[in-house]
Amino acid sequence: MKKHIITTLFLAMSLAASAQIIMEGSTTVLPLAQRTAEVFMNNNSKISISVRGGGSGVGMNSLIAGTADIANSSRAIKDGELQKAAGKNISPKATVAAMDAIALIVNPQNKISGLTKEQVKDIYVGKTKNWKEIGGNDANIVAVSRDSSSGTFEAFNELALEKTRVRKDALMQASNRGVAGLVAATPGAIGYVGLGYLSNKTKTISVDGVMPSVQTVLQNKYLYSRPLFMYTNGEPKGEVKQYLDFVTGKQGQKIAQELGYVPLQ
Repeated sequence: MKKHIITTLFLAMSLAASAQIIMEGSTTVLPLAQRTAEVFMNNNSKISISVRGGGSGVGMNSLIAGTADIANSSRAIKDGELQKAAGKNISPKATVAAMDAIALIVNPQNKISGLTKEQVKDIYVGKTKNWKEIGGNDANIVAVSRDSSSGTFEAFNELALEKTRVRKDALMQASNRGVAGLVAATPGAIGYVGLGYLSNKTKTISVDGVMPSVQTVLQNKYLYSRPLFMYTNGEPKGEVKQYLDFVTGKQGQKIAQELGYVPLQ
């Protein structure tokens, strides 16, 4: 009996002393969320943070449903989501976690090193279908895109395609990692990913003569740049505020830069 009481008391104290934060959403924000959560938990052992991907739309839906404390998003919340949130007494509040660029990548075998904004649009709307039309080899262009639940898809559609519909034969991927992997494995492919997903397995190309980088985003020279968000229900409070203050603070922004994002400071 004594042992049972002590065990019950210990569990009660453990539960009372701990707090859990659930984050879900953008795969672009995911590496930043994972790494900052890991460092934050190392310094705050009584706070547990669960991080999941799924896409910006998934994160927003979870925040609205009350199943996530933070919705990670690589695009601003949509009017329809705001209306849906209002119907459930949810008041989404955005915190900018870092800046990012949507980088164009091709297979390393591709001799193309840069495209104009117009050429990028023509490729993704299906007007240009062979690399030889824009100075490349005689090979069909395989357009790789994020799926429609992705904030990166929304941002690219607005920044690069000017809200024109993406070509019907585009290969839609659920994550940045999926896009990068498919482009790396497909000689004629072109895709787009966040800065944190660039590697030597793919070839990064310029847009209008400008390469995506921390410097070109900060100098407002790269065309496809955007903020990355962490949304909460109302002003962040308690442990959630502690974590977001860490992300936007000096240490969190240092982590952002190490991961390839553009820091706020």
